Formats: sequence, C-alpha cells, structure tokens
Amino acid sequence: MTDNWNEQIIAEFRANGGKVGGQFEGATLLLLHTIGAKTGRARVNPVMAFDLDGKLAVVGSYAGADVDPAWLHNLRAHPDARIEIGTDAYDVHAREMPAAERDAAYPRIIEQAPGFSEYQVKTERVIPIIELQRR
Repeated sequence: MTDNWNEQIIAEFRANGGKVGGQFEGATLLLLHTIGAKTGRARVNPVMAFDLDGKLAVVGSYAGADVDPAWLHNLRAHPDARIEIGTDAYDVHAREMPAAERDAAYPRIIEQAPGFSEYQVKTERVIPIIELQRR
C-alpha cells in the first residue's frame, strides 16, 4: 500500500464521517495514529477494525505478506496511540493478544471479513491481533 493510497482513504474517511467505499464498503475502518518506532514521527494508517465481544481489535495481516505491517512495529514500540473511528477520536493502549486468545479470536475475524482466511494461508507467520483499549 502506498502513501498516496493511504492518503486517499484517510481523506475519504474524514470527508464522510468515518465511512469509505470500494473494498472497505460496509466495513468498520479506523485511522490509527502511531509514533514511528525508528523515526519518532507521527504516522496515520487506515486499518479495518473488529468488535470482539465489546473489545476493539485490529489485525496485523498486511494482506498475508510475510512481514508485519509497519504500524504494528510502531505499536509494539509505542503501545499508546490514538484512533479516529466514525466521527469519534480517542486515545488507546494497544495490547497484543497472546496465542490462545488470538487463536480463539481469528475465526471470529474471518466470520466478519472472510478475506482474512486467505491472508493466514498466504504466510507462515502467525497474523497477530491487537486489542485497542480506550484510555
């Protein structure tokens, strides 16, 4: 995903009260504000969000790539972040789900977004799930 692609999604998200079309039509999308692990610079990434029994979660799938997305590396280095979701914005603390919790949650992610089943098949890494806890 290019910066230009991200910029277009971010602009559409903000112009439409947190809604976007295209491949994200009908999905819950959030804008994740992180601090760069190496640069210390503010970063913003559009990420699909999931409700898991009242827990807000994001998935470090990177569309099944063999590496974690940069935003996940940033969250691991700086777990306190900010999100924009719908028309709301607030601070969160990122908590990576341990293996057993992640393994129980991933099938529920697939129920909400079937494409995520393909992502896990495409890579040998275990795709992490991150809970974003409101601060």
